[in-house]
Amino acid sequence: MAVVEQLLRAESDGTISFGNYELPAKQKLDDFKHEGNVLKVKTFKDITKLEQNEMFLYESVPGTTVTHFKESEGGVAFEVEGPGDAQITVGLEENTGYHILVDGKNIGPMQTGVGGKLSFSVPLGTAPSKVEIHK
Repeated sequence: MAVVEQLLRAESDGTISFGNYELPAKQKLDDFKHEGNVLKVKTFKDITKLEQNEMFLYESVPGTTVTHFKESEGGVAFEVEGPGDAQITVGLEENTGYHILVDGKNIGPMQTGVGGKLSFSVPLGTAPSKVEIHK
């Protein structure tokens, strides 16, 4: 499994990668600029959290490593890995229905509330899981 040693990085394909679930104590990186946005990450073994322009974007409990995270008008897509199953929450549009695919398997439609947060569990193991969330 690969962690993001620098906590947050821009990839050559326009996506971002972040998080290090192997850290014993919380570390953070502020003011990371990417495509006109300002990102902030906090990560360690217990939690990984990403904010964009001071707004909630991603959180996992316990901590995870996320690679190739990409937002689009229709949702988000990323790969996630960690030492075990994770509860993931993403910030999306308020009061909107989404379909969630984990490794190509549809885990069902879900609706965001007033805050626009969507929470789901991902079984993690030896390989990264691919997550796609679409309207």
